[in-house]
Amino acid sequence: MEFDKEEYKNQFEEFIRDKRIKKSFQSFKIKLFLEKAENSLLIAKHTKDIEPTEDQPKKLFWDYWAITISYYSMLYATKAAILSKGYEVSDHDAAQIALGHLLIPDEIEKEDLEILNQAYKIFKDEYVHYFEDAKKESKIARYSAIKTYTKRRLDEIFNNATDFVAKIGFVLQDES
Repeated sequence: MEFDKEEYKNQFEEFIRDKRIKKSFQSFKIKLFLEKAENSLLIAKHTKDIEPTEDQPKKLFWDYWAITISYYSMLYATKAAILSKGYEVSDHDAAQIALGHLLIPDEIEKEDLEILNQAYKIFKDEYVHYFEDAKKESKIARYSAIKTYTKRRLDEIFNNATDFVAKIGFVLQDES
């Protein structure tokens, strides 16, 4: 699905009206959410890499949780980024919409950042896709009766989460 900045803007405004996204001045939470994101990644890696013994749950069940924890690491980083822009969200969909609206620059903003030699601040729309993909897979892992994941797919979700959290951390470090 192609990223549509205008659609994200419209949904952002709708979620503001519905109070799913609210103004916030609690910037002290930014560091706490980043810490949760980074530590959740460590837990996801540990869970992903577990080779269970016979008396432990099958690998499949560890994989479910590795995907879910990877997604939550992205959610916590997203909440930190949204807070840095002066907002808080009340649910996962609102987090995705706020992420796309507040962090993905339009073409003029991109040009300005590149002129100022600050292209590293550009949060690309592919990160919204990483978030959306992990959110979907996490939901499937939590709510479906059975779904198996290849090592490649599990690694892809974990690696995307790692890149995502690192990029938000990098962008936010410059703002503090």
